[in-house]
Amino acid sequence: MKQVIVFAGTTEGRILSQELSRQGVFVLACVATEYGEQLVERLNTEEYLKVQAGRLNQEAMEQLFLQEQPDLVVDATHPYASAVSKNIRESCQQTGREYLRLIRQESLVEEADCTVVEDTKAAVEYLQGTSGNVLLTTGSKELAAFTQLRDYQERLYARVLPMPEVVRGCQEMGFTGTHLLCMQGPFSQELNEAMLRQVKARYLVTKESGKVGGFPEKLAAAKNAGVQVVLIGRPGEQPGKSPQQVCRILEQRFSLSRPLRLEEQILSGDLKGKQEASDSRQKRQVILAGIGMGVPENMTREVWEACRQADCLIGAKRMLACVEEMHKPMYSCYRPLEIRDYLTAHPEYGRAVVLLSGDVGFYSGAKGLLEAFADTDFQVNLLPGISSVVYLCSRLKTSWEDVKLLSVHGRKSNLVAAVRENPKVFTLLSGSGSVGELCRQLEEYGLGQVKLTVGERLHYPEECLRSGSPGELAGEHFGELCAALIENPGACSRIPSCVPDEAFIRGKAPMTKSEVRSVSVAKLCLPRDAVVYDVGAGTGSVSVEMALQAPEGMVYAVEKKEEAAGLIQENMRLFGTPNIQVVRGSAPEALEELPAPTHAFIGGSSGNLGEILARLLEKNPRIRLVINAVTLETLSEIQACLSRLPLGETEILQLSIAKARTLGSYHLLTGQNPVFIVSCTGTGQEL
Repeated sequence: MKQVIVFAGTTEGRILSQELSRQGVFVLACVATEYGEQLVERLNTEEYLKVQAGRLNQEAMEQLFLQEQPDLVVDATHPYASAVSKNIRESCQQTGREYLRLIRQESLVEEADCTVVEDTKAAVEYLQGTSGNVLLTTGSKELAAFTQLRDYQERLYARVLPMPEVVRGCQEMGFTGTHLLCMQGPFSQELNEAMLRQVKARYLVTKESGKVGGFPEKLAAAKNAGVQVVLIGRPGEQPGKSPQQVCRILEQRFSLSRPLRLEEQILSGDLKGKQEASDSRQKRQVILAGIGMGVPENMTREVWEACRQADCLIGAKRMLACVEEMHKPMYSCYRPLEIRDYLTAHPEYGRAVVLLSGDVGFYSGAKGLLEAFADTDFQVNLLPGISSVVYLCSRLKTSWEDVKLLSVHGRKSNLVAAVRENPKVFTLLSGSGSVGELCRQLEEYGLGQVKLTVGERLHYPEECLRSGSPGELAGEHFGELCAALIENPGACSRIPSCVPDEAFIRGKAPMTKSEVRSVSVAKLCLPRDAVVYDVGAGTGSVSVEMALQAPEGMVYAVEKKEEAAGLIQENMRLFGTPNIQVVRGSAPEALEELPAPTHAFIGGSSGNLGEILARLLEKNPRIRLVINAVTLETLSEIQACLSRLPLGETEILQLSIAKARTLGSYHLLTGQNPVFIVSCTGTGQEL
């Protein structure tokens, strides 16, 4: 007894028959011609696959179904074979057989690419009013209609299957010699283009045969060759399933041990029955797709086609809304681990597309999804989209090659430092109040003169662009989906160092002198993203210099005196360093709740140096340290700590500075107190 009858008039039908038979499902493949039988037989390496050739009317189909008693009938006939599909469907209804229609998905066609006509008759009528050679790729059954053209024997070139009966029929209609091209497709773009140029075609008549039938290659070839495409539209299609959905249904129905990889087999050209050779073919596919601004018109054709071919679409509600018309199974979610667990629990979805806003490489959820699927059996691919920075800059008619890219959407970023150092900064914003907070911060840290352009709901019908200074935009209302371009003509990329003492707001708090400060910070060797403690911060002069050196990091200024803590905050605003956080209290107790440091500067320890160093090494055994001392007693205490704590790479230097002052017509040097600067690094050993 045959379990499945497949009407295998297409590549999909032939390979589906082969794949089912490989896994022990008895298949009877029905084809219309002996040539079709040969194509299936080439794939037949299993005893479970049998082939029957010959055209069947509805009565013959019903007799076949009653005789074979199949569990299921799969209709994989050509999209244009609507009469055959109707007979198969009605025969199943008459005999009580289950019917499953496999629909070859259409390709995306731009109206400008083609002249679309309703049927073959309409194509002939259109060509009657034209001149120039025509390449026909609609098959031999349609040729008779084209003989109605007045000069068809001179104008028309027919591409048909290389079968004796087909050739005889074409010759009887008057297609002979170089006007008859006999070959089996699908064909590459290059071959299509070469044929169009060879016959000097001005028109290409074809049907929409989908990606499998080589339709995109025909369109591309015609465009390159300057040929007008006359497209005969598909007949109305009854409800059916995509190739991927059919595979999932058959896998469950017959409890198959391996997934059916119909589309991968077609695209790989594996038509000889070879076993799947790579692990990637065994894996289910997850495509992370950037959909641009969130409307269909902004999606790339590649992403749109991936969504059309997907078994399931996943993403936040806003993302899914733009593909509702596809009527695919959907799962509203944006959390990586939940998406992974959902797909693991739904093996029927062999090809899932996760929709992500903008581009997958620009502050996207793709990063977390790649990590979530890293150690799974899923094959993950990325499709880029149009990012918000590209779109906004295009609307403003400005380049983005010199734009600093940041996001304050759910993350900490030193936006002030970026604006201070760069002429253009683009940032993604978070929530309806984020624009106001951005404006407030720019004004607070001395950047109120910059130009701010806010794009709200980019590319949506209600898109809005507003420009002005931070002060002008601070009081306006903005929605949730915002991005901003900040332009600062006075930006300076130089990192200030050795800031003059008089530039700081000083008060009565002690302050490390400019030159000592410069050498001390240099000995720390700070990267841009350092996490630094300034213990005994005083006026915050060292904190400010460290914050300027590490604009993408954070400086924790620890100070026990309230007056000094207030001065630190004033100097933060003065120098535009929001990456300083004032910590009120005494060390080491004040360090307990802070994140682990990469570096620390100790300018004052109030007699607790040993305890402070021990706590710093507990938080990070490889911390980089710089300690200042102005007395021999403090230096002695430092040396004692160095001898008993796991510290290495030690350097002790003494810095003496004398500055000239004017006395009449003379310049006298006035010496400052010498300062000891000790630098060292934790060895990594536990205390």
